[in-house]
Amino acid sequence: MNLTVNGDTFITEVSTVADLLKELAIDPVRVAVEVNLSIIKKAEYASYNLKDGDTVEMVNFVGGG
Repeated sequence: MNLTVNGDTFITEVSTVADLLKELAIDPVRVAVEVNLSIIKKAEYASYNLKDGDTVEMVNFVGGG
């Protein structure tokens, strides 16, 4: 499946947001995910199915002082 992830072309065989985050080694607790301009709730990461051509944007939360 071909996706656009944060502006870059990404080829993967995974089917859900949760699996994509796992493949990219991103902690799902510290990230917000948007697919095709719609924000995906964390509770839906495991059940939200990605489709060929989807555009995925991810923003990591970082702490600082």
